[in-house]
Amino acid sequence: MYKFLRVCFNKFRLFILYFRRILFVKNNFRCSFIKKLRANFGGGFLADQWMLYDFDHNDKHQYLSEFDWYRSRYINAPFDFLLNNKIAAAEILKQYVRVPKSYAIKNGGFLTNFESKKMEYSEVVSLIKEKKTMFIKPYGKGKGNGVNILLYKDNQLYVDRTPYTDEKMVDFLKNRDDWFLSESIMQHDYANQLYDQTVNTIRMITLRDPKTNEFKIFFAVQRIGTSDTIPVDNGSRGGLVSKIDLETGVLTEARCLHNRNVYKVHPDSQNPIEGAKIPYWDRVKEEMLTLTRRFPYMYFIAWDIVIDKDGQVCIIEANTSSGVNIIQLWGGQRHDELGDFYRHHKVIK
Repeated sequence: MYKFLRVCFNKFRLFILYFRRILFVKNNFRCSFIKKLRANFGGGFLADQWMLYDFDHNDKHQYLSEFDWYRSRYINAPFDFLLNNKIAAAEILKQYVRVPKSYAIKNGGFLTNFESKKMEYSEVVSLIKEKKTMFIKPYGKGKGNGVNILLYKDNQLYVDRTPYTDEKMVDFLKNRDDWFLSESIMQHDYANQLYDQTVNTIRMITLRDPKTNEFKIFFAVQRIGTSDTIPVDNGSRGGLVSKIDLETGVLTEARCLHNRNVYKVHPDSQNPIEGAKIPYWDRVKEEMLTLTRRFPYMYFIAWDIVIDKDGQVCIIEANTSSGVNIIQLWGGQRHDELGDFYRHHKVIK
């Protein structure tokens, strides 16, 4: 009975998501209304995906749609909830790997540290001044939504790039709920050379291969922020993504989910992207496969990784699914490995 009710509940959620996140979602590309309807009702694609994948010239039947991705979010059920909450995921992961330290949490209007001691907002402001750089994040959202960097530099507080007084910072913290305060990881110099105004993460996808029943690294990209995405690097916010050669760790040209441009150098820093190499790549792959095997009940994990200034792996977050856009920038996957994986798990036919 429980399994039947869960299936019914998931189908209802997908029905609601179809209207909220496909039919009525805000688009970044300019697209005619007719093309939008053809995209939405012709397989559950976004209008943006019609333009991004250039369906005027490419066969949409070669591509996985936004709705396919939403259905894939239940592949790890009933354990998917473990990674959907950033706090819960970090508490589990920190047994095995470095994660950013969490300092304070506001939940239901209550502000405490992680030893359950009540905190005053003035204490949080003092903590920001002590640590110099911190992140404030919602613990239940993704795609970089609601993430801000909190800075203290030259005796001045900042939220992102906007100066704040102590009083204004207190108001900022009071007026938001359901957030936590997180350590800012000092990234490796290779990432600073790409762009030093954002923390630039590796999105690495691991999955259990249905053919061998072994875990493998399926895909990886280097995400790179821009002046328009500060403080985050998320592709969904307009950041750049560069495919990583899984054998060598070398980056391709970068692309963007908001246009069809190709970036061999960074548009702001003018530093080269194509040909850059991830340091310690073989060790990073080995450590990530070892970590993945700690979760034998998770068939698919999308890891967000920072290599810190000392070359150590730090997991910013882990996700129970990954948007298909960053993968299909390099070609459709419906009849390739990801499509076969989805078919095995009855996500698509």
